[in-house]
Amino acid sequence: MNNKDIDFLPREQLRALQLERLQDTVRRSYEKVECFRRRMDEKGLKPSDVKDLKDLARLPFSYKQDLRDYYPYGLFAVPLDEVVRVHASSGTTGKRIVVGYTQNDLEMWADTTARMLTSLGVTEKDVVQVSFGYGLFTGGFGLHAGAEKVGATVIPMSSGNTPLQIQTMIDFGATVLCCTPSYAMYMAEEVGKMGVKDQLSLKVGIFGAEPWSENMRHKIEEGLGIKAYDIYGLSEVLGPGVSCECQAQAGMHVREDYFIAEIIDPETQEVLPEGSEGELVFTSLAKEAFPVIRYRTRDICRLIPEMCPCGRTHLRMAKPQGRTDDMMIIRGVNVFPSQIEEVLLRVCGDKITPNYQIVLDRVNHNDTFDINVEMSPSFFTDDIKSIECLERNIVESLRSALGIGAKVHLVNPNSIVRSEGKAKRVLDLRKDKI
Repeated sequence: MNNKDIDFLPREQLRALQLERLQDTVRRSYEKVECFRRRMDEKGLKPSDVKDLKDLARLPFSYKQDLRDYYPYGLFAVPLDEVVRVHASSGTTGKRIVVGYTQNDLEMWADTTARMLTSLGVTEKDVVQVSFGYGLFTGGFGLHAGAEKVGATVIPMSSGNTPLQIQTMIDFGATVLCCTPSYAMYMAEEVGKMGVKDQLSLKVGIFGAEPWSENMRHKIEEGLGIKAYDIYGLSEVLGPGVSCECQAQAGMHVREDYFIAEIIDPETQEVLPEGSEGELVFTSLAKEAFPVIRYRTRDICRLIPEMCPCGRTHLRMAKPQGRTDDMMIIRGVNVFPSQIEEVLLRVCGDKITPNYQIVLDRVNHNDTFDINVEMSPSFFTDDIKSIECLERNIVESLRSALGIGAKVHLVNPNSIVRSEGKAKRVLDLRKDKI
């Protein structure tokens, strides 16, 4: 069965393949991973109890904290001499998380990203500039291997040095760009300043690793002259390539031959009906070195069971609306940064850039909620009335969308620090205040 066939496999055959691989993954994890075996035993479960895909809901969850508790190799299911590569997080919020890959795992990873690229029309004739970070971060390597498997020419740029990034795109004739959406937006701004948009050969952009809105998608597409596609992945499950949009741009196809996705209520932990919004949970089906079973991603989204216009049979996931651990609680109201971005870009249009910063503080035991929004060069003005009018419109729109008031400050162009990786949107100063 070739790559294209598996993406169009009838649902009943796909479900049978999932069950076979799930049973094997549960058996191997029970035999090789002490943490999983202990949790199964606590529930009175054995691998032989998994007789149907519905039995997945009986299995224990796994968590990011597990990777810290068993740092560095305690969750590996193979001896270290069978692990040919490790990746890790930055560890900025505690011990870094470490994941491993056998040679078969790397080939599977390349297969997922190659199928993703193919679904977007990428062929051996394309030149793919990978501007995700390389190193311990999984971003660059996943797209790199997939592009090579397709037969495309790969430019392994990594992130940073934006003028060189743009010049390389022009000189090397890059047709595909892979990076974070915030970095793509930054490059689009610089392309506009340099006046070189007509020198680009770009057709396709593949962006992920952080939330981004539909309005931001349109701005990137306009700024770089491309079609911009959303990709989803996380190191704990694999890396980039777990799911991706097709050319229909109607949700991200989960590679269901390698992963099972569930949506649960984050509070009750119960599996929710198809189409419900809740927390996304993933189970890997073919990973050897580092299998995960019912991994709680903390991402809030929904699954789309209807057939995609492209004809692929794998379930799609909607764009995550935020993360349970990114959610801000402001005066008792739950707020996600993505909600704020959607309002800003919808209300302001070309009067602002997509660069903003949310600043939370606490004064006299009360939360303060400020948003700095960068004006675009075309709107930048000394007309105080025009600025105040736009600020009022944003405040009213945010109150309508969020149910809470904020102070909005329009700031000068290029005054908010740009990111060449993931954008840092929230500055929460309340953490050390009572």
